[in-house]
Formats: sequence, C-alpha cells, structure tokens
Amino acid sequence: MKFVLDTHCHTVSSGHAYSTLLENAKYASDTGLELIAITDHSDRLPGGAHLFHFHNMSVIPKKIYGVEILKGVETNIIDYSGNVDLDEETLEMLDIVIASFHPPCINPGSMKENTNALIKAMENPHIDIIGHPGDPRYPIDVKEVVSAAKEYKTLLEINNHSLRPGSFRAGGSDIVLNIIKECININMPFIMGSDAHICFDVGNFRYIEELIKDIEVPEHLVVNTSVETLKNFLS
Repeated sequence: MKFVLDTHCHTVSSGHAYSTLLENAKYASDTGLELIAITDHSDRLPGGAHLFHFHNMSVIPKKIYGVEILKGVETNIIDYSGNVDLDEETLEMLDIVIASFHPPCINPGSMKENTNALIKAMENPHIDIIGHPGDPRYPIDVKEVVSAAKEYKTLLEINNHSLRPGSFRAGGSDIVLNIIKECININMPFIMGSDAHICFDVGNFRYIEELIKDIEVPEHLVVNTSVETLKNFLS
C-alpha cells in the first residue's frame, strides 16, 4: 500500500515542534508525498499559534517543492458539548480542520461525556477529522463514535505519534485497533496522521503499519492512498 499524503503536521508555530513549513515540505517532497496539511495547535493549548497565524495562512503557496499544502489547524475540543477553541469564521477560512482532546484544554470525562463531545464536534460541518480518538486517557464508545463518523462524514484519525514507544498516549493500541476494525466492519474510511513535530516524521506511519500487519485492511478505506479521496471528503 502506497501512502501519498499526511494530514497532521506541526511546525515551530505550535510551540513544541521543531521544524519550519519549508523543512516539512522539503522532507515530504524528498520522500515522495504529494500532499501535506499544516495543522498547528490553536492557542488554548499552551504555546499554540495565535489567531492571526490562521488568518494569515493565505500567504502560503498552494505548492512548495512540488508538494500540495493544505492550510489547517488542530483545534482543541474544550467541553463535552463538542465546542472548540476557534470561531466558525476562522474554521471556515481553512482547508482542513482537526479537532482533538488535549488535557490542558479539557479534563478527561466519563466514556459517555467523551463520546458525546466527539459526536457533537462531528456535527460541526467545519470539522473534517477527529484527531487521535484512541487516546486511552479519554475512553470512548468505539461503535458509537465510528457510526457517527460515517453519519457526519468525518474522518477518524489513526495517529502514529500516539503509538510510538514512550508516548504520553501509550496504552491505546487496543482502542486504535478496535477503531480500525469497526471502520472495516461498517465500510468507513479512516485517515492516518503522523502528528509530526519534526520534519523527519512527516509521512511516518511506521507504528500504524506494525499494528495492522496482521489484519487485512482494504486499501480503499485508507484515505492516505489517494489525494482525490481526501478531497472528496473535504468537499
């Protein structure tokens, strides 16, 4: 299976990442990717990018080093009603929006609260992807979340960074595997995200590939194999 895109990449604008936009694009080009999304953290997360960062993304070229660049954000879910920390006008300006749980922005709730927060976030038409829903700190009802993702045409992210040894989201591999299996069960595509915080991780799905090596995943369910498939979801 060939992967041609990565929709979860951070730059120095996230505050705790270590590469620039140009460095990410160059590494993506060198490794054969066709598209990457720049999805820096919004500012409710300490060190995240200021609102002006997202309002000024129109200055970024559509392609850099031959790689298509989507201008986006990883916005923070801030309550169990699925609200996020960027206003609708700003979200509407962006090419791609990931919404995620982060402990500085929302405390882990019960399974019911966390599940409701994700489903309510999916109801927002500007949110395209739910970031790292397999975080074990935020237990969810996998079947309900995957079913809602299909209903609202929102992609669930399988996050490579979460699966690496030593990750602060360690221990979630069983949840992630259950999400993938449920997506296969109901024929719902999913997206893999490197969650790169340095350019050398852009397009790195190593730990996801290790996790799914023993299960048969239909290629058409892995959005990273086709730019056209991704754009159909985003439209």
